[in-house]
Amino acid sequence: MEVRLATERDLPAILRMLFEDRATPSDELGVDDPCYLAALREMHASGTSATYVAEEGGEVVGTFMLIVLRHLMRRGTPVAQLEAVRIHSSFRNRGLGAQMIRWAISESKRRGCSRLELTTHKSRTSAQRFYERLGFHRTHEGLKLPLR
Repeated sequence: MEVRLATERDLPAILRMLFEDRATPSDELGVDDPCYLAALREMHASGTSATYVAEEGGEVVGTFMLIVLRHLMRRGTPVAQLEAVRIHSSFRNRGLGAQMIRWAISESKRRGCSRLELTTHKSRTSAQRFYERLGFHRTHEGLKLPLR
């Protein structure tokens, strides 16, 4: 399996994985809607936020977003945030998700991050167990406020 920066051609596969998850609300736009391409371009141009894909045999089998945040906590060190982690349903339970997360951990360390954090929907209990097996700890209770 290879992890690489997502390209514009990967966008339909990424969006299908995100929208097949029942915990992710679909905004009912088509995968070819230009707002997604604009978002991908903006993220990659930022230098601190990017979408990656995991590829096996030339096929996109997983995706995640990695965001590096700088703040005043932890002596101002950067902190990595992992979001929208998905493995295509037909490729689950093969160890690919663990490989993908280990890549994100390595990349976060390479960037000098002092911590890698993530959130997962409360209903995704198997995902929570998966992350705990990889060394993540439950440290905070997250809250969200919808603005639209």
